[in-house]
Amino acid sequence: MAQEKIAISIGGSILVPDNEDTSYIKQLASALLDMLPSYKFLVVCGGGKIARYYITIGRALGADESSLDELGIEVTRLNARLLITALGEKAYYKPAESIDEARLASNNYPIVVMGGTHPGQTTDAVAALAAEKIKAARIINATSVDGVYTDDPRTNPAAKRIDRMTFKELMDKVVYAKMEAGSSFIFDPLGAKLISRSRIPTAVVFGRDIQQLVNAVRGQPFVGTMISSPPPAPASDAKESR
Repeated sequence: MAQEKIAISIGGSILVPDNEDTSYIKQLASALLDMLPSYKFLVVCGGGKIARYYITIGRALGADESSLDELGIEVTRLNARLLITALGEKAYYKPAESIDEARLASNNYPIVVMGGTHPGQTTDAVAALAAEKIKAARIINATSVDGVYTDDPRTNPAAKRIDRMTFKELMDKVVYAKMEAGSSFIFDPLGAKLISRSRIPTAVVFGRDIQQLVNAVRGQPFVGTMISSPPPAPASDAKESR
């Protein structure tokens, strides 16, 4: 049976939020290693609040948006190095700095970890592009909330989680998201456009719940949001439309 390739976008606010980070990173690494050799992983790490802190300082010092993105990219690669350290010899020895490097490294290593690559691109977009390149079976977006909601659940207690949505519904939801260095949202417009183009099923889970992440990787029921193509129309509907 061929190994399934899985792309994981893990937010920096999940990896290193300054809350039992060492324990979490060890658990995450252990979970990924336990799923070998059934799966191969390409993990893209975000920058989180550390990146946002540097970006805030840089902006106050007069840096332009491209330079601020570069600061954020450096932090994402530091986060990637932490995870690589926990994974040991099964992981590519350094953060891949481009999608092509990640693709080539994945031929020899079961786990490749990377951060950002280019200014103006979020790590969600990097994960979506990388997933296309490696022909991933699924994308897992491990974020700070347990799925896509009708509104921000952190500020609106009436917000409801959306268990399933189509790529078009995702695009409609994020198309107006503001794009600037350090922005934080479930999926940015470019990332959403890329997964919609490639039609790669994408699971959104709370990244600190390792079991839900594992369930999503394995294609099992999980708490979160599944983004995919709409189911095919029933045969009777198809006949009527002719």
